[in-house]
Order: sequence, then structure tokens, then C-alpha cells
Amino acid sequence: MVKMKSMMLAALVALGFGVNAVQAAGLQVQQVTDNVYAIVGPVEQRNATNFANNATFGMVVTNDGVLLVDPGGSYKGAAQIDAAIKTITDKPVKIVINSGGQDHRWLGNGYWKERGARIIASQAAVDDHKARLNDYFFALTNLMGEEALAGTEAVFADDTFESELDLVFGGQRFEIRHVGSAHTLGDAFIWMPDTKVMFSGDIVYVDRMLGIGPAGDSASWLDVFEVMADYNPQYIVPGHGPATDLKRAIAETYDYLAYLRTMIGRVIQNGGPIEEGIAIDQSMFSHLKVFTQIAKRNSQNVFMQMEFE
Repeated sequence: MVKMKSMMLAALVALGFGVNAVQAAGLQVQQVTDNVYAIVGPVEQRNATNFANNATFGMVVTNDGVLLVDPGGSYKGAAQIDAAIKTITDKPVKIVINSGGQDHRWLGNGYWKERGARIIASQAAVDDHKARLNDYFFALTNLMGEEALAGTEAVFADDTFESELDLVFGGQRFEIRHVGSAHTLGDAFIWMPDTKVMFSGDIVYVDRMLGIGPAGDSASWLDVFEVMADYNPQYIVPGHGPATDLKRAIAETYDYLAYLRTMIGRVIQNGGPIEEGIAIDQSMFSHLKVFTQIAKRNSQNVFMQMEFE
């Protein structure tokens, strides 16, 4: 285990990321560049220990306080993130951006709202939050239990935008863009032009296999990724996995999506049944975590999407 951790840190150095990562509240805080951090959660399913923080969150320390990309998957999950932030700075979180529709992209809002933070999200994301509200709480209660979910309430964004919002905070520029559906209907990316950092939310997964569910659109996801990639970011803080570069993001997200759609498209074109689509060979991506749990479900969902395109 120690050897594997050393290998991971060496890889981060090779990519140009800081290795002064610290463990706090079950989260790894990884420095990306000056005053910019990734808060990396576990890969495991949501449970009573991780409080639905099985994702990656972004943090920017500015002259006027902290901007947080995604609040955590629950009230207690947000408190975990707060503890992680405090290992870096004692400045308060002033702005929270919800980058998409998943629980860990917004259900921690209430914690930060209590502390005076301004919450921002795309209107499409808020619509998704409201439409799936009962589903979120039903699933999290089953996965985590009522005690772990205590304090979590549906608190929606204060400020919404349709497709773009530019803001300056603490001397830093942020460009927030929603250009279409990806993993969820309201996914947005956040670009910092002065530092070349991209917070991609669930548009990018690395280290673990992405998930394709009924709330997303695999065709649009590819288009959204291309728009994000056109910014040519030097650093990417993904929705899942450690901070990375564009090359790895393409290999582990874009190429996988494109492969699924190509192979399943052939099955559909030849009149093959869904069972044939589910069984396509995905072994070239088997190095990604949770592959065995999710690969066949992904191919099934893409088949059902493409069948009606």
C-alpha cells in the first residue's frame, strides 16, 4: 500500500501537480497550482462514512475568501469538506458553484448557505435537482441511513444562469459555462483563464469508469467535452479522480464514450438485440476502477439511448 501511494505521488509530480496532499476528513487535498486545489473523495459507493462525498471537489483560495466547486453530497459531507479546507486556509467559503445534477454537486448546499455562502448553478441543473428530489433522498437513505443524512435539506442555488456566467472574485476570473447535457442535464464547467485551470465537474472522469444514467445524454456529452477541451486547459480538476491533464481526460472519458457509441451503433445498425450491445468488448478500459460494477450497465444505457436517436 505504501509503495502504491508513493507511485501515485510520483505520477502527480510528473504531471506538474503538487504533492503536499494531506488527508482530512476522509478526503485527499491535492494542490493543483497556486491557490487552487482538488479535494478528492473515495471511489466507493455512497455510505455512512463518506456521506456521499465519493467525488472530486474544487477549491480556490482568493484574497476575499474561498470559492468552492461543489458542496458535498449531504450536510455532513459538506462538513467533511469544510474540515479539509481548513487544513489549507482559515478563510471562509464565500461562493459555492453547483457543477451539475448529482447529489454531491448540490445536496451539501444547506451547510454552506447557513454560513453565508452564495450558491450558483445553471438553471438546467436546478431544474434537474427539483425533478429528481425524491429520488435523491430515497437512494441516499437506503445507502447511508437516516443518521448519516441528518441535516440534509433541499437548498437550491441563489443565482442561476442559462448558458454562461462570468464573475470576478478575490482578484480571480471565473467563466462558468453550461453548453448542454453530459453526465446530467445541467452539467457546467468552470474555466479560470488566468491560471489555465478547468473545473470540469462530471464532464470528466479519470481513474474510475464514468457512469451513464438516465439523466444524461452520451451524444451531447461528447459535444460538451469537445467545447471544454477547446479551451486547452493546462490543469483539469475532474468530477471524479485526481487533478489531471487533457490527454488523460480524453483517454479515460472521451475515448470511452466514443468507443461505446461506435460499437453499439454498429450493433443497432445491424439489427442486433440489446443483449449483443451489452456484451460488447470493453476490456481495453478494464484498468479503470469500478469497471466490473458499471461497464455492462453503461453499454445497456447507451443502447437504450441510441435506439431512439
